[in-house]
Amino acid sequence: MTQEEKKVYGVLAELNIPYTRYEHPPVYTIEEMKSLNLPDSMCKNLFVRNQKGDKHYLVILEHTKKADLRKLAEQIGSGKLSFASEKRLQKYLGLKPGSVSPFGLINDSEKEVEVVIDKDLADSGEVSFHPNVNTATVTISYGDFEEYLKWCKNSITYVRI
Repeated sequence: MTQEEKKVYGVLAELNIPYTRYEHPPVYTIEEMKSLNLPDSMCKNLFVRNQKGDKHYLVILEHTKKADLRKLAEQIGSGKLSFASEKRLQKYLGLKPGSVSPFGLINDSEKEVEVVIDKDLADSGEVSFHPNVNTATVTISYGDFEEYLKWCKNSITYVRI
C-alpha cells in the first residue's frame, strides 16, 4: 500500500468514516472500472482549469453522466474550461492521471481547488472513489463524503450536470 493511499485511510479514521475497500488491477477509465464488477456508486472525477489557468476545479459526477464543459463553465461563472495538465494535477492534488479523486484534496494545503459536485450525487446512498491510487476503490456513504469535504475546507459549488 502506498503512502498516498495510507494518508486517505488515516483521514477516514480520524473522521470516524467507515469504508469498504476494493483492490483491483490498475484502471484509468470508467469503462475499465465497469469491467471489474465494482459497486454502481462509482463517481467520475474531472480535474479542469479555466482558460487563464488561474482557477482549478475538481468536478464530481455520477459515472453514467457526461460533463459538457461549456455548460459547466456557465453554471460556475467561469470562462472556457479545459482539462488540466498532468503537471497541474500533480501540483494541486498530488495525483497522477487515472487516480483523480476527491481524496486528492488532502494534498491541497492552500485550498486552491474548487470542488464542483453534481447535485444528483446527493440522491446516492454511497459514493466510490480511488484512494489516490488507481489500484483500489473506496466506498463511503454520501453523508460521510460531505463530512469529509467539510474537513477539507475547499470551496464547493453544486450544479446540475
